[in-house]
Amino acid sequence: MYSSQQKLSSPEVAELRREAGLYLKDLREKRGLSQRQMAEKVGGNYYTFISQLESGRGRIPPDRYLIWADVLGVEPEVFVKNLLRYYDPVTYSILFGQNASAR
Repeated sequence: MYSSQQKLSSPEVAELRREAGLYLKDLREKRGLSQRQMAEKVGGNYYTFISQLESGRGRIPPDRYLIWADVLGVEPEVFVKNLLRYYDPVTYSILFGQNASAR
């Protein structure tokens, strides 16, 4: 059974989630989209979901990565690599090295 060392209460994980949220917010704003518009485009029922993600209180479900990348105008590989850096830094560092840049 897989057991993650990362607990949601961990300060490091919380900080990474906040950084992920800022990344998502920056991309959304660069596209000129409101949270409500973003929710509509990615198939979300509520703009509050976007708000939660942007404040670091959630994660984009992996099965939605391609839709988000398309709406945000980011190459899927770049988008997923960035999210992996925030959402799963252990896997990210194994795949890309400790100091690898996602951009």
